[in-house]
Amino acid sequence: MNEKHLGKGSTNPPLSKGKLRLYSMRFCPYAQRAHLVLDAKKIPHDVVNIKLSDKPDWYFERNPLGKVPAIEMESGDCIYESLIIADYLDEKYPQRLLHPKDPIQKAKDRILVEHFSKIPTNVYKLFHGSDIDPLDDILTDLDLFEKELTLRATRFFGGDVPGMLDYVIWPWFERIDAFKIVAPEKFVIPSERYKKLNGKKQ
Repeated sequence: MNEKHLGKGSTNPPLSKGKLRLYSMRFCPYAQRAHLVLDAKKIPHDVVNIKLSDKPDWYFERNPLGKVPAIEMESGDCIYESLIIADYLDEKYPQRLLHPKDPIQKAKDRILVEHFSKIPTNVYKLFHGSDIDPLDDILTDLDLFEKELTLRATRFFGGDVPGMLDYVIWPWFERIDAFKIVAPEKFVIPSERYKKLNGKKQ
Protein backbone atom coordinates (compact mmCIF):
# COMPACT_ATOMS: atom_id res chain seq x y z
CA MET A 1 0.00 0.00 0.00
CA ASN A 2 3.04 2.25 -0.02
CA GLU A 3 3.38 2.62 -3.78
CA LYS A 4 2.81 6.06 -5.31
CA HIS A 5 -0.71 6.99 -6.39
CA LEU A 6 -1.20 7.12 -10.16
CA GLY A 7 -3.04 10.08 -11.63
CA LYS A 8 -3.93 11.63 -14.96
CA GLY A 9 -1.26 11.09 -17.61
CA SER A 10 0.03 7.88 -16.01
CA THR A 11 0.01 4.43 -17.58
CA ASN A 12 -1.39 1.34 -15.93
CA PRO A 13 1.36 -1.20 -15.05
CA PRO A 14 0.96 -4.56 -16.81
CA LEU A 15 -0.85 -7.27 -14.87
CA SER A 16 1.32 -9.77 -13.00
CA LYS A 17 0.90 -13.41 -14.01
CA GLY A 18 -0.94 -15.43 -11.41
CA LYS A 19 -2.07 -12.39 -9.43
CA LEU A 20 -5.19 -10.32 -9.05
CA ARG A 21 -4.85 -6.56 -9.37
CA LEU A 22 -6.34 -4.43 -6.60
CA TYR A 23 -6.94 -0.78 -7.38
CA SER A 24 -6.85 1.07 -4.10
CA MET A 25 -6.04 4.28 -2.25
CA ARG A 26 -3.92 4.20 0.89
CA PHE A 27 -6.39 5.95 3.20
CA CYS A 28 -9.72 4.66 1.89
CA PRO A 29 -11.60 2.48 4.42
CA TYR A 30 -13.66 0.87 1.65
CA ALA A 31 -10.51 -0.18 -0.17
CA GLN A 32 -9.13 -1.47 3.12
CA ARG A 33 -11.97 -3.98 3.19
CA ALA A 34 -10.59 -5.56 0.02
CA HIS A 35 -7.04 -5.55 1.41
CA LEU A 36 -8.19 -7.33 4.57
CA VAL A 37 -10.09 -10.03 2.69
CA LEU A 38 -7.27 -10.62 0.22
CA ASP A 39 -4.75 -10.92 3.05
CA ALA A 40 -7.00 -13.11 5.22
CA LYS A 41 -7.48 -15.56 2.36
CA LYS A 42 -3.83 -15.29 1.25
CA ILE A 43 -4.79 -14.53 -2.34
CA PRO A 44 -1.81 -13.48 -4.50
CA HIS A 45 -2.32 -9.91 -5.68
CA ASP A 46 -0.62 -6.67 -6.44
CA VAL A 47 -1.80 -3.16 -5.67
CA VAL A 48 -2.09 -0.05 -7.82
CA ASN A 49 -3.05 3.06 -5.89
CA ILE A 50 -5.23 5.62 -7.64
CA LYS A 51 -5.00 9.38 -7.11
CA LEU A 52 -8.69 10.04 -6.53
CA SER A 53 -8.33 13.81 -6.87
CA ASP A 54 -6.85 13.44 -10.36
CA LYS A 55 -7.90 10.02 -11.67
CA PRO A 56 -6.16 8.58 -14.72
CA ASP A 57 -8.35 8.21 -17.79
CA TRP A 58 -7.51 4.51 -18.12
CA TYR A 59 -9.00 3.79 -14.69
CA PHE A 60 -12.52 4.60 -15.88
CA GLU A 61 -12.20 1.62 -18.23
CA ARG A 62 -11.87 -0.56 -15.10
CA ASN A 63 -14.47 1.23 -13.01
CA PRO A 64 -16.74 3.72 -14.79
CA LEU A 65 -17.58 5.29 -11.40
CA GLY A 66 -13.91 6.09 -10.81
CA LYS A 67 -14.06 4.88 -7.20
CA VAL A 68 -11.90 2.41 -5.29
CA PRO A 69 -11.66 -0.43 -4.65
CA ALA A 70 -11.80 -2.41 -7.85
CA ILE A 71 -10.14 -5.68 -8.76
CA GLU A 72 -8.99 -6.86 -12.16
CA MET A 73 -8.45 -10.49 -13.10
CA GLU A 74 -5.87 -11.83 -15.55
CA SER A 75 -8.75 -12.21 -18.01
CA GLY A 76 -9.27 -8.44 -17.91
CA ASP A 77 -12.60 -8.75 -16.11
CA CYS A 78 -13.11 -6.10 -13.44
CA ILE A 79 -15.50 -5.80 -10.53
CA TYR A 80 -15.94 -2.98 -8.05
CA GLU A 81 -17.79 -1.99 -4.84
CA SER A 82 -16.15 -3.26 -1.66
CA LEU A 83 -18.88 -5.64 -0.45
CA ILE A 84 -19.34 -7.17 -3.90
CA ILE A 85 -15.58 -7.71 -4.12
CA ALA A 86 -15.54 -9.32 -0.66
CA ASP A 87 -18.36 -11.71 -1.58
CA TYR A 88 -16.73 -12.61 -4.89
CA LEU A 89 -13.38 -13.37 -3.26
CA ASP A 90 -14.96 -15.51 -0.57
CA GLU A 91 -16.83 -17.60 -3.15
CA LYS A 92 -14.02 -17.80 -5.70
CA TYR A 93 -11.31 -18.70 -3.16
CA PRO A 94 -13.01 -21.04 -0.63
CA GLN A 95 -9.81 -22.19 1.12
CA ARG A 96 -10.81 -20.19 4.19
CA LEU A 97 -14.45 -19.17 4.14
CA LEU A 98 -15.07 -15.83 5.84
CA HIS A 99 -18.87 -15.85 5.57
CA PRO A 100 -20.71 -18.24 7.94
CA LYS A 101 -21.60 -21.56 6.34
CA ASP A 102 -25.07 -21.40 7.89
CA PRO A 103 -27.34 -19.43 5.49
CA ILE A 104 -29.36 -17.92 8.35
CA GLN A 105 -26.26 -16.67 10.16
CA LYS A 106 -24.85 -15.34 6.89
CA ALA A 107 -28.09 -13.44 6.30
CA LYS A 108 -28.04 -12.04 9.85
CA ASP A 109 -24.46 -10.87 9.37
CA ARG A 110 -25.44 -9.13 6.15
CA ILE A 111 -28.23 -7.35 8.02
CA LEU A 112 -25.63 -6.09 10.49
CA VAL A 113 -23.48 -4.87 7.61
CA GLU A 114 -26.48 -2.92 6.31
CA HIS A 115 -27.00 -1.40 9.76
CA PHE A 116 -23.31 -0.49 9.93
CA SER A 117 -23.51 1.39 6.63
CA LYS A 118 -25.27 4.22 8.47
CA ILE A 119 -22.28 4.82 10.75
CA PRO A 120 -19.81 6.17 8.14
CA THR A 121 -22.56 8.49 6.85
CA ASN A 122 -23.18 9.85 10.33
CA VAL A 123 -19.46 10.20 11.03
CA TYR A 124 -19.18 12.32 7.87
CA LYS A 125 -22.06 14.49 9.08
CA LEU A 126 -20.39 14.84 12.47
CA PHE A 127 -17.23 16.30 10.99
CA HIS A 128 -18.78 18.34 8.19
CA GLY A 129 -21.67 19.93 10.01
CA SER A 130 -25.29 18.92 10.34
CA ASP A 131 -28.46 20.52 11.68
CA ILE A 132 -28.87 17.50 13.95
CA ASP A 133 -26.00 16.12 16.05
CA PRO A 134 -25.47 12.61 14.63
CA LEU A 135 -23.39 11.33 17.55
CA ASP A 136 -26.41 9.87 19.33
CA ASP A 137 -27.30 7.92 16.18
CA ILE A 138 -23.72 6.63 15.95
CA LEU A 139 -23.78 5.46 19.57
CA THR A 140 -27.19 3.81 19.12
CA ASP A 141 -25.91 1.87 16.11
CA LEU A 142 -22.81 0.83 18.05
CA ASP A 143 -25.10 -0.41 20.84
CA LEU A 144 -26.51 -2.94 18.37
CA PHE A 145 -23.04 -4.35 17.67
CA GLU A 146 -22.08 -4.38 21.34
CA LYS A 147 -25.23 -6.33 22.16
CA GLU A 148 -24.72 -8.79 19.30
CA LEU A 149 -21.09 -9.50 20.21
CA THR A 150 -22.14 -10.01 23.84
CA LEU A 151 -24.82 -12.50 22.76
CA ARG A 152 -22.34 -14.42 20.63
CA ALA A 153 -19.92 -14.63 23.58
CA THR A 154 -16.96 -14.77 21.19
CA ARG A 155 -13.93 -12.56 20.71
CA PHE A 156 -14.90 -11.77 17.13
CA PHE A 157 -18.20 -11.76 15.28
CA GLY A 158 -16.74 -14.63 13.28
CA GLY A 159 -15.94 -16.66 16.43
CA ASP A 160 -12.40 -17.29 17.64
CA VAL A 161 -11.00 -15.72 14.48
CA PRO A 162 -12.27 -12.75 12.45
CA GLY A 163 -14.94 -13.43 9.85
CA MET A 164 -16.35 -11.37 7.01
CA LEU A 165 -18.41 -9.14 9.29
CA ASP A 166 -15.31 -8.30 11.34
CA TYR A 167 -13.26 -7.45 8.26
CA VAL A 168 -15.83 -5.19 6.59
CA ILE A 169 -16.49 -3.06 9.68
CA TRP A 170 -12.94 -2.95 11.05
CA PRO A 171 -11.60 -0.07 8.89
CA TRP A 172 -13.87 2.40 10.71
CA PHE A 173 -13.10 1.04 14.18
CA GLU A 174 -9.40 1.38 13.36
CA ARG A 175 -9.93 5.08 12.67
CA ILE A 176 -11.71 5.89 15.94
CA ASP A 177 -8.54 7.11 17.64
CA ALA A 178 -7.84 9.39 14.68
CA PHE A 179 -11.38 10.80 14.92
CA LYS A 180 -10.73 11.59 18.57
CA ILE A 181 -7.59 13.53 17.63
CA VAL A 182 -9.24 15.48 14.81
CA ALA A 183 -12.33 16.47 16.78
CA PRO A 184 -12.07 15.45 20.46
CA GLU A 185 -14.94 17.73 21.43
CA LYS A 186 -17.29 16.11 18.89
CA PHE A 187 -16.31 12.47 18.84
CA VAL A 188 -16.73 11.17 22.40
CA ILE A 189 -17.18 7.40 22.67
CA PRO A 190 -17.89 6.15 26.22
CA SER A 191 -15.53 3.14 26.41
CA GLU A 192 -17.38 1.51 29.31
CA ARG A 193 -20.50 1.38 27.16
CA TYR A 194 -18.70 -0.78 24.60
CA LYS A 195 -16.63 -3.24 26.59
CA LYS A 196 -16.98 -6.10 24.11
CA LEU A 197 -16.18 -3.94 21.10
CA ASN A 198 -13.14 -2.64 23.00
CA GLY A 199 -12.00 -6.19 23.58
CA LYS A 200 -12.49 -6.09 27.36
CA LYS A 201 -13.44 -9.28 29.16
CA GLN A 202 -16.66 -9.15 31.13
